[in-house]
Amino acid sequence: MVESSTGTTVVGLPFPDFATASAEVLAMLQSRVGLGLWMVTRAVGPDQVVLAARSAPGSGYDVAVGTSLPWDGSLCAAMVAGDGPTVAPRVADVPAYAEAPNREAAPIEAYVSVPLRRDDGVLFGTLCGFDPAPQPETLREVEPLLTLLGRLLATVLRLDIDREHERRRAERAEVDAGSDALTGLANRRTWDVVLEAEETRSRRYGHPASVLVLDLNDLKTVNDTRGHAAGDDLLRTCAEVLTHSARDNDLVARLGGDEFGVLAVETDAVGGQATLERVRRALAAAGVRAAAGLGVRTPDGGLAAAWRDADRAMYADKASTG
Repeated sequence: MVESSTGTTVVGLPFPDFATASAEVLAMLQSRVGLGLWMVTRAVGPDQVVLAARSAPGSGYDVAVGTSLPWDGSLCAAMVAGDGPTVAPRVADVPAYAEAPNREAAPIEAYVSVPLRRDDGVLFGTLCGFDPAPQPETLREVEPLLTLLGRLLATVLRLDIDREHERRRAERAEVDAGSDALTGLANRRTWDVVLEAEETRSRRYGHPASVLVLDLNDLKTVNDTRGHAAGDDLLRTCAEVLTHSARDNDLVARLGGDEFGVLAVETDAVGGQATLERVRRALAAAGVRAAAGLGVRTPDGGLAAAWRDADRAMYADKASTG
């Protein structure tokens, strides 16, 4: 239900986005089913990011949206692996749940959860509920409702992400209007705008992201010994290599002078490292010497911190190679 501008309640309107749908689902589950904490999470590598959370007063649970929790060793990971049931009124009766390490961080005596999956079956995250006290066996009756709501949330998620992909493509199409004249890459202003937009997406969906920063080693020498035309050729060669090494959804920018940046969207630490190594190989093959650094987004620091980390790593790389 959505309130109109006249103050009346409008029934049947679609949810505007996944975040709103998640919040409404959690509110309904807590009202109808109870339990001390309900969450929607995104599984990202060894962690899970809380995208929506609702805790009951006095439950002892205090989980904020954006919190990063361990995925490895969690009840949700065990459920997805098929080691435990969707509904466990008494966690102590399920060995995989009873021995889960995250029970040491918070009291969990009852647990319910269903996976949220993409169209191809790949796991996105979970819809899950917890309580610090064992529950009656009647809790098992919630399983059909939970399964249905999980599928509905997955459907809203798919539509929402498809819409965001269209927005991202539109943003990339606008890069030409804010491009560096020499290389044709995005300029610093476009980089800032896109970075802010991707940070919003990462917070909303728990997307991972990585930032690469590169600095040419020889530009000054080339300019001094061979002329600025040769220096411009070096910059254009670097831009071409980075563009061919990046994916279509990634952003490659000239940040200023001889410094370049690559924003690798929806890319975790493993993917970011693979991107960095791919870029290094391609630059070496093109005869371009550059220092490079990688930063990986975390929920606490966001993309701004990832950029700073990449910059520090680049300077460390430059210092180590002379």
